[in-house]
Amino acid sequence: MSRRWWVDVGAWVGVALPAVGVDRVGLNEPRSVGLEVAGLGALAVAVGIWRRYPLGAFVVVAGLGLALAPSLFTVSYGGALALFALLMGRRAERVRPAVIAFAGIAIVGTAKIAVRGVDPVVEWLVLMGTLLFGAVFPWLAGRYWRQGRELAAAGWARAGHLEREQRIVADRARLRERARIAQDMHDSLGHELSLIAVRAGALQVAADLPDPHRAAVADLRAAASDATDRLHEIIGLLREDGDEAAPLAPAGETVAELVERAAGSGLPVRYIAEGDATRPESTGTESERTVHRVVQEALTNAARHAPGAPVTVESARDAVTGTTVVTVTNGPAEEPAAPAPGGGSGIAGLKARLCDLGGTLDAGPHGDGFRVVARLPAGHTTPAPAPAPGGAVISYARRRTALAFGAAVATGVLLVGGAFAWYAYSRSHSVLEPADYARLRVGQPQDAAERLLPDRAASDPPKERAPSPPPAGADCRYYRASGELFVTVEHFRVCFEGGAVVEKSVIPKAGARDKALEEEKEWVR
Repeated sequence: MSRRWWVDVGAWVGVALPAVGVDRVGLNEPRSVGLEVAGLGALAVAVGIWRRYPLGAFVVVAGLGLALAPSLFTVSYGGALALFALLMGRRAERVRPAVIAFAGIAIVGTAKIAVRGVDPVVEWLVLMGTLLFGAVFPWLAGRYWRQGRELAAAGWARAGHLEREQRIVADRARLRERARIAQDMHDSLGHELSLIAVRAGALQVAADLPDPHRAAVADLRAAASDATDRLHEIIGLLREDGDEAAPLAPAGETVAELVERAAGSGLPVRYIAEGDATRPESTGTESERTVHRVVQEALTNAARHAPGAPVTVESARDAVTGTTVVTVTNGPAEEPAAPAPGGGSGIAGLKARLCDLGGTLDAGPHGDGFRVVARLPAGHTTPAPAPAPGGAVISYARRRTALAFGAAVATGVLLVGGAFAWYAYSRSHSVLEPADYARLRVGQPQDAAERLLPDRAASDPPKERAPSPPPAGADCRYYRASGELFVTVEHFRVCFEGGAVVEKSVIPKAGARDKALEEEKEWVR
């Protein structure tokens, strides 16, 4: 047998025990065997359908409670009512059917109380309290349980999604780093190859160089230029458009040292520092690395596209705003240079990088030469990503649920407290002491008898347990023999007719009559 079958059997046993046991211990009015069997059958139906029809199972149990007591408060089916309300909140997705069911139960119970007409205020308060605490609260607990499981499932799904996103981001970061390293190799090696070509060009025009050596140097210069072009093509395959990152400068090398090294290789370049740029530079920040990268790219392009042209590097830093402006200008080439394939990607990548850092890069013809102007702010901060809205939504949902639950608890406490206070008051003020009952005499005037009677009569007397029917046409009143609450007690019946007491009798508590009959039978035997 499946585990689900055993769970259903255990649930039926759990809800059936109170329905059978309370009659045996006298906590309920005695019922016939047929009514008990019908109740157990209805509970079996509710247990059998609660998974597919949780609302139907709850309605079946609520109907049992209303059939037994208009106020819905029964010891026999109270536990079953709360259990199936909890399961309805746990399994039912929609809220409206449950609210309609609660409203229907309240209307039916109110109608029965009005028709019955016995202490309607107390009965209605008990109905509302039982419906609230025995049905609505368990249903809310089931809804909270369901919501918690759904939130947990959504949390795990979100965690899986974030984990996949992290893997994608990590892969993306590796690709970007690979492209950055490739670009760094291209810029560094391209710059060095360009300087080799410049040195070879200077050696080629030396007057005392023999012609065979001059031809070898020319071949060396052409090979360096071809190697630069091939390097550009190969690295271009590894770089992603739009993902240009500022490569790292050689360790410890400043812009001034870069210009000095290029001049030492034969490139006609001079460096001019103005303002705050004359102070020692820090090569550890991203801004300084970007400035180094701009100058390096500009010198490389000048050596490749305008060999022999004078180059001027100007650097200025505003002491107030901290903005750095770097200008690299070269004049016309002394001799025409062959067009380099795939050119321009380095400048385009630098434009994108400086834009990310909040700066600008302008590059274009200037007179007979070319000029590159880069402006870079002092610092750059990346805005922190906005927090995911899921936490705020969950917090709002939990806060709203807590407020609704708190309001329901407060309302329920008022209802139940008021009902209990009225119940205790009505029961305690309808007690006829046995001594006063003994002083009553048949034929005693009604005025004298009423002085011995309490202020109130019992609102719900057990007339069905009376040993004999009341006298026809008499005004009968019922009183409790004890002030005990929530237990069955003896009642007194006092009947008046024609201004005098015509009958007084004792109504035994639930189960006492059957016990007396059993003792009488045993004595006869």
